[in-house]
Formats: sequence, structure tokens, C-alpha cells
Amino acid sequence: MVNYLKKSHPDCELVYEGPDFLRARDAVATSTPSLAIVDLHLGDGRPASEIVAMFAARKIPVLVISALNNFESVKSAFSVGASGFVSKDSQTEEFGRAIKAVMRGEEWISPTLSSALVSKKTASDQLSAQEKKALILYASGLKLELVARRMSVAPSTVKQYIDRSKAKYQAAGIDMRTKTQMYKVLRDEGLLN
Repeated sequence: MVNYLKKSHPDCELVYEGPDFLRARDAVATSTPSLAIVDLHLGDGRPASEIVAMFAARKIPVLVISALNNFESVKSAFSVGASGFVSKDSQTEEFGRAIKAVMRGEEWISPTLSSALVSKKTASDQLSAQEKKALILYASGLKLELVARRMSVAPSTVKQYIDRSKAKYQAAGIDMRTKTQMYKVLRDEGLLN
């Protein structure tokens, strides 16, 4: 990917390249990249939602590259702010089209995966973007106050998001009273790893 970027965009400047989430976070704290190309599975145990959400919260367009080219992975990435999703086994031309689309402010998804997104619905489809983000961050193990800081809202607002999310799942017949139940449900829907 890096070789392709250097070849196709010779004047692009890489702010950070590597598998360390904290170093990537520090790099974007001191610069404003035009695009973040993110592998969902860095191997450090962080949920994919946290990785994508960190860039999206800083208004950096995110193009996700993943070996997991299934409905759940795509849905999870877009639910926390990704602008594009490309499978690692995609052709080089598709990477190029995806990068250009995301840089123009458009969403991109490979054609084979887009049809799967249209046809498959889950209980999480009933949630607003903020409700979903709060629920994912909270269920992934973060405390309410930390979720609030990550979302730049008050803890009481996060609690409202989570309560509304639980009520929507309850209405769909899915029990989510405990954090463990939340985690299991979101994992089964592909929103958590």
C-alpha cells in the first residue's frame, strides 16, 4: 500500500506508518492528515471501532483496509465513522478509486460488499450514529466518563444514548441489561471484535 501511495501520489506525505495506535494518535495530534488508511486488525487488541473512531473524531476521512471483507466488518467500520472500505485482496486499481473517492468526501465500498449491506439488517440499524458509537465504546470496556470524553459530550448524554440503545434492542427482543450482554450482542452483530 505504501509503495502504491508513493508511486500514484508522489507529493503525498506520510504522517505515520505502523501498527502502534498510540503513535498514530500522537501523530495526528500534531498534524492534520488528509486521509487515514487504517487496518482494522493492528494486533494490539484494540477494538476496530476505537481505531476508526479516533480518526473520525478528528474529522480525518478514514479508508479501512481489512482482510475481513464481510458484512459485519464493513458495517462496524462505517458505524463509527469510516468513509471507505477496501478488502486487502482488492486489485490495485480499486485501492486507487477508493482513495480518490474518500479524498473527494465521498463514501467508497467495493461493489461486492455494497449489495450485502443493502440486504442484511440487524437490530443496530435502529440506532442513531451517536447511540451506536456510545454503545460500542461502552461495551468494549470503557467507563462512561471515558466514553463521554472520547465523544466530547457529557456523561449524562452518553447514559441517555446507552439507555435509548438498550430500549431499542429490548423492543427487538434482545436482552442487553448488562455490559457483558451488550458486548456479546455487538460482537455477534460484527460491531465488536
